[in-house]
Amino acid sequence: MRVDGAKAKVNQMQKMMQGAFVLTAASFIAKVLSAIYRVPLQNLVGDKGFYVYQQVYPIYGLAMTLALSGLPQFISKYIAEISSVKEQKNAIQKLIPVVFYCGFLLWGLTFFGARIIAILMGNVLLTPLIMIVSFTFLLMPFLAFYRGNFQGQLQMVPSAVSQVAEQFVRVGVIIVAAFMFQAGILDVYQTGTAAMSGAVFGGLCAVVLLVYYQKKISGFGLNLVKDFHFGKVDKKLLRRFVIEGGLLSIYAGLLILFQLIDSFVIANELQNFGLTQTASQVAKGVYDRGQPMVQLGLVIAAALSSTFLPALTKYLVARNNRLFQSSAKIYLRLTTSISLAASFGLALVMPSLNYALFKDQAGNDVLQVFVFSVFLMAVIQAYQAVAQSQNHFRPALRAAIVGIVVKFVTTLLLTGTMGTMGASLGTIFGLAATLWRLIRAEDQAINNFWQERFFLKKMISCLLVMSGSVVLFYFLVALFGNFQTRFGALIITILAVAVGMYTFLKAAIKFDLLTLREWLLLPFGKRLLRLKNNKERK
Repeated sequence: MRVDGAKAKVNQMQKMMQGAFVLTAASFIAKVLSAIYRVPLQNLVGDKGFYVYQQVYPIYGLAMTLALSGLPQFISKYIAEISSVKEQKNAIQKLIPVVFYCGFLLWGLTFFGARIIAILMGNVLLTPLIMIVSFTFLLMPFLAFYRGNFQGQLQMVPSAVSQVAEQFVRVGVIIVAAFMFQAGILDVYQTGTAAMSGAVFGGLCAVVLLVYYQKKISGFGLNLVKDFHFGKVDKKLLRRFVIEGGLLSIYAGLLILFQLIDSFVIANELQNFGLTQTASQVAKGVYDRGQPMVQLGLVIAAALSSTFLPALTKYLVARNNRLFQSSAKIYLRLTTSISLAASFGLALVMPSLNYALFKDQAGNDVLQVFVFSVFLMAVIQAYQAVAQSQNHFRPALRAAIVGIVVKFVTTLLLTGTMGTMGASLGTIFGLAATLWRLIRAEDQAINNFWQERFFLKKMISCLLVMSGSVVLFYFLVALFGNFQTRFGALIITILAVAVGMYTFLKAAIKFDLLTLREWLLLPFGKRLLRLKNNKERK
């Protein structure tokens, strides 16, 4: 009996790990797609067309954060806490009205308030885009329940397949709309409306796939509409939904909320800065070029989070505080190392990267500041994961609220006096405020990760070596004529990235930035350690 029980636990753990890998891979593909399509979109519709799309995108991003991350995680955790199938069904029936009311409320506010929202964004012509994208909130409850139900039963494949399919459909519609603009069939606002319809088509595709998988696996679908009844909701459940579900959603979509603030503030304040309405819209489009770069930079941080969170929770449940603190510090050290190197690297290669991707070098300085949000956001996500594993929800929620307030106030004050540079600084200040609050709320033993083994001093040395090598590379390139074409700029950017990565890793090995265990946790960590061992033998 004990052997059978142990075997069952091992099988469940393997299933969890396989599921986590599948979901992480799907999330990686979806995020890469979500970042990359913006480059051809901007190239086809220009900075003004990109501005039109990006103004309304945060509303879609908010709906998908709720449908993909925040609510499914809350629902899966809520279901996983209950062992009996009958009790699980009762729990879902209690939760259905809460989630559906949330979807109805957000749809109603967005659809019927579309004109007011557009006016507040400084452009009433955005109204149809906002009305179209509001329908994603009606799809949200279906997506959240099906994904949460599957994840609660450790069935990750349906969520993964639906997430990737949704992105493919959405991106396909967006690119078709952009080509129609190029052909002169649509103007920029019609193109934006058509592009935003991709969110609805993608969401519908995901719902169909999830219903198909549900029927295939269990023989029946979830009767969400049938089980929904108007009436009072469980107040205790509602409170938990708002606090836990809200926290998960806020951190999953913190940058989306920052983008939403930008949509209301930047274009309006740029006119106070002295730009015309058209010029302010184009400037906002240039500023938004930073979004895909930051998204790609955060993909690795998200992968680290999915790797460490189960281990942190396991050690906490086992009440092994020593291993918990050790794992948390390793997680923070790895996240800090990778994200800080990524931010410095992006800032250094920005002139050639900007030209290669977006046809000119407009906004280089603004984007160089903006990409440091990769470092701040990655470390915020790491601290939030540590807090989440300890079930510390309120301090993390307060930290997010502080950051959002600081972002709004600083962007409002600085954009009117400094232009889009002020908006970039507003993002950095908002994220820094969130991180500061999270650090203050965390155990000092964990916060000391940067002091152990002179980690901070070694990290600075590695960054100086990397920065020096990349600057020298660009100096040598300039001697031989610099880049003349976008393709040439792309090749130079790739070479500069290779130089930066190589010198950073060599410096990290030389200065013993990471421990043996930390190197082994990294992709290709064993190969890097062989380089270190070969060097020591010589």
